[in-house]
Amino acid sequence: MRFLRFVSVLLLLSSCAPAVYKKLQPTEGDAACIQKFKPRIERALYQASVDVAGRHLSGMLLMKRMPDSSFRIVFTNEAGFTFFDFEFSSGSGFVVHTIISKMDKEAVRKTLRKDFELLLMNPVDTPAAAVVFRKDDTYYYAYNTGSDVYYYITDARCSRLIRMERGSTRKKVVEVMRGPLRDGVPETINIRHINFNFTIDLKRIYDHAEE
Repeated sequence: MRFLRFVSVLLLLSSCAPAVYKKLQPTEGDAACIQKFKPRIERALYQASVDVAGRHLSGMLLMKRMPDSSFRIVFTNEAGFTFFDFEFSSGSGFVVHTIISKMDKEAVRKTLRKDFELLLMNPVDTPAAAVVFRKDDTYYYAYNTGSDVYYYITDARCSRLIRMERGSTRKKVVEVMRGPLRDGVPETINIRHINFNFTIDLKRIYDHAEE
């Protein structure tokens, strides 16, 4: 029942989230500068902690570039049981190879897909699609993707990526913070949904394949 409530709330997020983008002012900016912040992950393993709708899941999350250039994200527990296994391919392709039954809801799958697309910065591959806004001393590089807007927020000189957000033209749905990059890979990642208890915390660990 908790996951059913979770699905219902996800569908209502756009109507109940606060309007945080109303004061953004259009401005000039070079969206190509965002490219330097994009993670370059070939293989990365994370200790993962997920809290959703009162449920806690923990284990290992593997991100890996495959020989065919597709990208896999696999979340398992310590015993090797797979919670989900997603594949991102060229042309915005997305395949769910495995997902546990309690998470196998359309809204959950879509939410996780969009969360990882935001994190991997997939929208920035088309810089011409960006619209640049300013709020005080921060710049918002906004990419419209269907009904969603992906925001990459930097300082005025585009020298530092402050955070990543997804929402609409008015309301924020999710916020992503990441730690420093090491060889193009984030050391830590925090994904936090607004107005709902859904967080993903990742801390990079190193195994023999990465040494």
